[in-house]
Amino acid sequence: MSSGLLGLPAVDDTLAADISGRLDSVEDLLRSSVESEHSLLRDASRHLAEAGGKRFRPMLVLLAAEFGDRAAPGVVPAAVVVELTHLATLYHDDVMDEAVMRRGEASANSRWDNTVAILTGDYLFARASDILADLGPEAVRIQARTFARLVQGQIEETTGPPEGTDALNHYLGVVAGKTGSLIAASGHLGALLAGAEPAVVTTLTSVCEKIGIAFQLSDDILDVASESDESGKTPGTDLREGVHTLPVLHVLRSAAPGDEHLRSLLLSDLSEDDARHAEALTLLRAHPAMDRARADLRQWVDDAHAELATLPDLPARTAFMALCDYVLTRTS
Repeated sequence: MSSGLLGLPAVDDTLAADISGRLDSVEDLLRSSVESEHSLLRDASRHLAEAGGKRFRPMLVLLAAEFGDRAAPGVVPAAVVVELTHLATLYHDDVMDEAVMRRGEASANSRWDNTVAILTGDYLFARASDILADLGPEAVRIQARTFARLVQGQIEETTGPPEGTDALNHYLGVVAGKTGSLIAASGHLGALLAGAEPAVVTTLTSVCEKIGIAFQLSDDILDVASESDESGKTPGTDLREGVHTLPVLHVLRSAAPGDEHLRSLLLSDLSEDDARHAEALTLLRAHPAMDRARADLRQWVDDAHAELATLPDLPARTAFMALCDYVLTRTS
């Protein structure tokens, strides 16, 4: 399967093969959903859909559906909805970030312009809504509330923490909105449309949000700790861009006298100063903030594990457990 996550050793081979096959159906519907009679819109819509991606969110929809009727007719369309929504946010994110590359290709705003990128994102949101209309009012409500959280998370990231607000708590709220919400919706829609028991639906929604937050926090740690670009991102990218992620926020919270120099570096512009960027990265890697960040990550994963333990003992539960373990091991 394209995400590779069900290739983890603990995952049942039959389950992995079944979900891989259904991901092919997701891919077929996704491909047809980005079509348009207008050639520019068609090309721009295909641009990211055909550039690859892990299809992580659709995989979670299918995995959550294992706790009900996985062959229920709304499951594959729901998987396409969450992927279309994810792709649409990428078009808009690249405009806001003035990004020039996405998934190894020129970003849509770079290849065409901001207007085309924004309108393409809007088109994908519309296509997702069209599919949702056939899945019932509760699915529409889930998507609408998820979209509201996505937008609020982005606004909160853009404006920063209000005066008197703890920056770390604010950051975790941003992560929950920008990343956790759509991953939570993936578990929610998959379980709901498969007809899982209400308690199971609630648990999977909560678990998936925690997994989404944990993945972002693990990315924060990897951005500092990784010695190469094997994680898909050049080490220290967040530092260079002035993004205060989990390890940095722990340093900035510190009142230890020996941290003044590192705090000063982290609060300065490192975008053009390679020497100061390298120094900040070296000091941060050796700082206790990294252990604190890893402890935070482990807590999110442990909480997800505890909730998963209440679910029926199915191969899908083991797969979710393995996914949680993977989030931890990728940072070790």
